[in-house]
Amino acid sequence: MADLPPADARTVVVTGAGRGLGLAMARRAGEDGFRVVVAELERDRGEHAAAELRAEGVDARFVRCDVADPDSVAALAAAVRELGPLYGLVNNAALADGVGGREFQDIDIEVWDRLMTVNARGPWLVSKALYPLFAAPGRIVNIASDAALYGSPRLAHYIASKGAVIALTRAMARELGDKGITVNAVAPGLTEGEATEAVPAERHDLYRVNRAVSRPQQPDDLTGIVSYLLGEESRYLTGQVIAVNGGFTMN
Repeated sequence: MADLPPADARTVVVTGAGRGLGLAMARRAGEDGFRVVVAELERDRGEHAAAELRAEGVDARFVRCDVADPDSVAALAAAVRELGPLYGLVNNAALADGVGGREFQDIDIEVWDRLMTVNARGPWLVSKALYPLFAAPGRIVNIASDAALYGSPRLAHYIASKGAVIALTRAMARELGDKGITVNAVAPGLTEGEATEAVPAERHDLYRVNRAVSRPQQPDDLTGIVSYLLGEESRYLTGQVIAVNGGFTMN
């Protein structure tokens, strides 16, 4: 590990980093000394997030990216290439706002396909485009969901998409292990923030009653494990799914 460049010379890309969990993870990566690329669909949100991080002393820049659009992902790769070899990728971008409520038989095909395109194909598409930029050692962290572990009702399309992320993580870990790149997944629980404001009270109550740590989950509850998975000490950990949800699910 002695040949690693200093953290501030290593780039970490975080998709969906304009708010919530994504922004919290980008901030922590910056605090850990990494150069951070805020890859975000909403331009105003992404530019504001990058400016906020820079004001905090983080070397951050915004690149607009729609993970569902191959051309947009290719543009992200071109922008990252200019920064030199890539060290880390956090595949966080996903559709999660107000996606629940219907039982599986009532979900429209168009809604199903849109969620799968963003949540399942997106991490593969971004990883595929950025993979040639990696210089070993490297780290990929995919953000899944504990909903795929628990089997929450009226979320079949979301659960299927996040289950695909877990399966993709394992496949990529097998393929990239001897190339010096670890691939792990983190499965957050229901986390307070803009993306979960529309979640019904009954689902919040379900988590509150069944967590071992009953207080509401915050974005910063996730950043420590992502920091570890991006760090040098996690070099022998790959293909794993780590649930961070206050003990709502337990392996």
